[in-house]
Parts: sequence; C-alpha cells; structure tokens
Amino acid sequence: MIVVIFGPPGSGKGTQAALVAKRIGVPHVATGDILRAETAKGTPLGREVEPIMRAGHLVPDDLVVRVIESRLAEPDAAAGALLDGFPRTIPQAVALDEMLERNRRRVEVVVPLNVPEDVLAERVRRRAPEGRPDDTPEAFVKRMHVYRTETAPVLDYYRRKGTCIAEVDGVGDVDTVTERIADALKAGQAS
Repeated sequence: MIVVIFGPPGSGKGTQAALVAKRIGVPHVATGDILRAETAKGTPLGREVEPIMRAGHLVPDDLVVRVIESRLAEPDAAAGALLDGFPRTIPQAVALDEMLERNRRRVEVVVPLNVPEDVLAERVRRRAPEGRPDDTPEAFVKRMHVYRTETAPVLDYYRRKGTCIAEVDGVGDVDTVTERIADALKAGQAS
C-alpha cells in the first residue's frame, strides 16, 4: 500500500509518518531525509543534488521522483511505503502517479491531517527553539501561503482521481492521532 501523509506545516506529518509506517510495517519515505542521506553518502544522486540543496533551491521534481522510485524498489518497500513531504504540487503528484503506474503501483490512500491554523502556528512557535530555520512566525506565514496555493490543491487532484481520502483530526496527543490514522487506514483498505 502506498500512502501519502498530507498536511500543512506543523500538522505533525513527520512525527506521525514515522510512527504509522512502523505500525503498518512499511518504510517511512521522507524525501528530504533521503536527499540528505544520498548527499552524505556521496552517491551519484547525492552529488547531483548537493549543489542544488546547498544553494537553498528546491530539488527538481524529476530528481525527487527518481529518488522515490529508487527507494520504492528496495526490498523493504515491496509491501508499500508511507510518503511524507511528497507530492507537494500537482505536477509532482502527476509525476509520482506516472512513475507508480510504470511500476504497476498507485497511491492507495491520502491521509490529510486537519489542524486549525491557530494550533499550527502555536506548534511551530513551540518548535522554533529546536533550531529549525523555517519555524519563525514570518516563515510560517510564507509556508502557509505556499501550502494553500501549491500543496492543498494536490488533495483535490487525488479526490478527482477517485483515490481514497482518509481525513484525520490532527489535534490531540501524538498517540491519539496515531490511532486515528491507523483506524482511517484500516477503513481505507476496506473500501
């Protein structure tokens, strides 16, 4: 099962993706982590993306799709994967779907984490001391704008395709939200 965990900055995607992936027995595929690991290992892909990332630019969609395709080809992903941080735009979703189709796979469930914006802002504010450079109030406003204009439409793209959308209330303690996601995935598999 290929699952996409989806939500605005501060919604808990990374935390939940790691927990849920372990729980359902598939790898947590976080594109940023993979790109940083490839760069650290000095692989051909790492050497290709390092100057792009060092310059602070976004890695082109075709490269990210190649990274995901390579990761999904690994034995531990035979049963599926939980994607975190990708796709973030409709062109990325289209590219992902084309790659998955070539490999006789598809996104089966998209799990949007619904969290009110005031709660998101508070979570990001609390995270800021951890040293995340994109967790300033100013950066949060910009990231929310990008989310609304570029990322949120991905959800409508998957709705139009008929992909199972398993909306989850992302407010509550970590364990409660994890249970909600697990229940939503079970319901998504049953439908």
